[in-house]
Amino acid sequence: MSDPVTATGGARFAGPECAISDLGPLGMVTIRGEAGDPAFAAAVEAETGFGLPPVRRFEGEAEAGLCWMSPDEWLLTCPYTEAEARAGRLRTAFGGLHALAVNVSDARAAFRIEGEGARALLARGAPVDLAPAAFGIGDVRRTRLGQVAAAFWLGRDGAFRLVCFRSVGAYVFDWLKASAASGARPAGF
Repeated sequence: MSDPVTATGGARFAGPECAISDLGPLGMVTIRGEAGDPAFAAAVEAETGFGLPPVRRFEGEAEAGLCWMSPDEWLLTCPYTEAEARAGRLRTAFGGLHALAVNVSDARAAFRIEGEGARALLARGAPVDLAPAAFGIGDVRRTRLGQVAAAFWLGRDGAFRLVCFRSVGAYVFDWLKASAASGARPAGF
């Protein structure tokens, strides 16, 4: 694994109603397989400690957990230094199954968005209903934000985590920062 490089070098922004921070190097492992295969599900749970989350859900705490990404894809988040070993253990556990585990940590950027205005900020750029009654703790959406692919979830601590490709990480941070500036967004929630 290379030395960790982040999209924004650890940038932080504190706006009037929310704060945005680069989470720095975050371990991320893409897992693909057949959700209905008990051997696949057991292998994932044995390594991650989480059962396969249902559609559009996150299981875990803060930056350590398992996200549903599509009907046959999940994203494991973990400490950066553990990602390669965890991907390797998953591949071993899969044995002859038609399944995949790949460390994508260096290809992704991760941000934390917190504060009273976090929902409205994300709603401004993503076609997602982020009203509290529609999007709660543990909910995940894989969508577009400011015209780039992104995924985000709401943690138990009330903060959102957002991941995107590292190649657009600086753009995403700048978009979030500009959209969170004083007077930049309408009230919504």
